[in-house]
Amino acid sequence: MYKLRNLFVGGQGIIRLEDNAFIPFDPANTDYQQFKKDLINDVELEDVNGNAMSVEAITTFIGTLL
Repeated sequence: MYKLRNLFVGGQGIIRLEDNAFIPFDPANTDYQQFKKDLINDVELEDVNGNAMSVEAITTFIGTLL
């Protein structure tokens, strides 16, 4: 499971909840690549407020990724 996080410097990042690892939006990052694969395979994603995102919201979000 993942959660979006607002960054202090602006923008957003991803937290992998199982180990609290921060994952930057970086195509060269292997955790980021796994995150994108997991989203396609219906893993749960929480918004910055901790609410589970709908499939439609995740699909829209995926379209904004690098």
